[in-house]
Amino acid sequence: MNDEYDVVVIGGGGAGLASGVSAAEHGASVILLEKLSKLGGSTGRAIGSFTSSGTTLQRKAGIDDNPDDHDVDAGLFGPREYEARNNAPLRRYFFGQAAATLDWLASLGLSFHGPSPEPPNRVARMHNVVPNAKAYVAALQVRLLRLGGVIVCDAPVEELVVEGGCVTGVAARIDGQLRIIRARRGVVMAAGDYTNSPEMIAQYRGDRFTKIEGINPYAVGDGHRLAERIGAKLVNMDITYGPEFRFVPPSGATLEQLLPSRGPLLRLMGLVMPLVPGLLMRWMIKRMLVTWQHPEDRLLLDGAILVNQAGRRFCDETVSPDREIAVAAQPDKIAYLLLDEALIARYGEWPNYISTAPEIAYAYVRDYLRLRPDIAHEGESPGKVASSRAIPGDVLEATVAAYNEELSGARSVSTPRAEGGRPMTGSRWVLLGPLKAYFTNTEGGLAIDESLRVLDNEGQPIPGLYATGQTGLGGMVLWGHGLHIAWALTSGRLVGEILGRTEART
Repeated sequence: MNDEYDVVVIGGGGAGLASGVSAAEHGASVILLEKLSKLGGSTGRAIGSFTSSGTTLQRKAGIDDNPDDHDVDAGLFGPREYEARNNAPLRRYFFGQAAATLDWLASLGLSFHGPSPEPPNRVARMHNVVPNAKAYVAALQVRLLRLGGVIVCDAPVEELVVEGGCVTGVAARIDGQLRIIRARRGVVMAAGDYTNSPEMIAQYRGDRFTKIEGINPYAVGDGHRLAERIGAKLVNMDITYGPEFRFVPPSGATLEQLLPSRGPLLRLMGLVMPLVPGLLMRWMIKRMLVTWQHPEDRLLLDGAILVNQAGRRFCDETVSPDREIAVAAQPDKIAYLLLDEALIARYGEWPNYISTAPEIAYAYVRDYLRLRPDIAHEGESPGKVASSRAIPGDVLEATVAAYNEELSGARSVSTPRAEGGRPMTGSRWVLLGPLKAYFTNTEGGLAIDESLRVLDNEGQPIPGLYATGQTGLGGMVLWGHGLHIAWALTSGRLVGEILGRTEART
């Protein structure tokens, strides 16, 4: 490891790796610094959808699409008040560049399944990498090393080095020592979001959200803080994806994590994927679905109840985000969903599913019982299913009885339900959980221009500092599946091209 490179990249997730690879492909010497002991970031935890328009795969499927239509459709996903704050020119620019990124990734040996539809997108735009998002990480890591890039893990960056108003390097703690590494062309901030920073969540969303965890426990806003210290502007910091419920992931490696992510086996998977029978493909996707996707809100509105480890209700299941905040306040921040016989039947067939990867696969009660036996349990009474999770059976029986009496008007309870309730009965019950409340993404990021340069509070570029991925969202609002990964990899590809053309400081 040297003390000076053309480009210093902060962060080893999808955005950082793409930034490093692209810069190295365009002739720059690169060092990538990752604070953790392994690469991946939030990208490595995702399913791997890449949503884009005007792609090669769309054309092969006979789909006529363009970035203008995509931009219009993207505005239909999120809340209107958020869409009104979207950085429209930057998002449209991103959509115009994403298809080229997909071709670039394919040139690195990655394969994609799709495109698949996701309404309200008017056409199919969602491309899913084979076998999952860790393929991005592996392919980009191998490519960067082959190009002579240097990757250093366990190397948290503690300060940006500024000289004469220009960012000229970083101070990173490596092997216990603070080491200055200079950047001749620029520093790229690709350090992820702040979903698991209670301090930043409190500052921008409010104190009542601070107990809610981020889906990535290591996403604590490091890049935002480092850049803000030297005058960078932050935008849309109060916009978050979530809180929402997710079932806790299985312990140990899942089948999808064991699938090959590089080498000959990955290339073979890419070749045979179009030939895989639909039944087997849906099974593979459904396994990922029941591991990573959230239970639909409709399940709670239709009458499922939330109980804690003691077997008691503690909130109105129909009111969000109050219910998510209430779950985060329970012991170990966990809760369970209880379904009675009628709900089990209702959520056993279309159009009532527990979770979905839109228009690809739908997971019903039977899928959770078969594919996630660690979190799905069935019995002939509330007391029977309670025992599977060490919940006092008599307490859960009493909770259901009190809930039914409250709905009939026979008594009042401390946690009344505003709407959608009905008595819970039958000889078949399912308990799903534990689940937690999580922030999935934060949309706040550093202000940037279309050259990925970080802007200060006056809207002027900070010389030598660039940002990509979640740290460099630039005020865009990216609702819907596959847009954050598409931005991470596209912004990384673009910043590498820009830095490849940038003259080194003497």
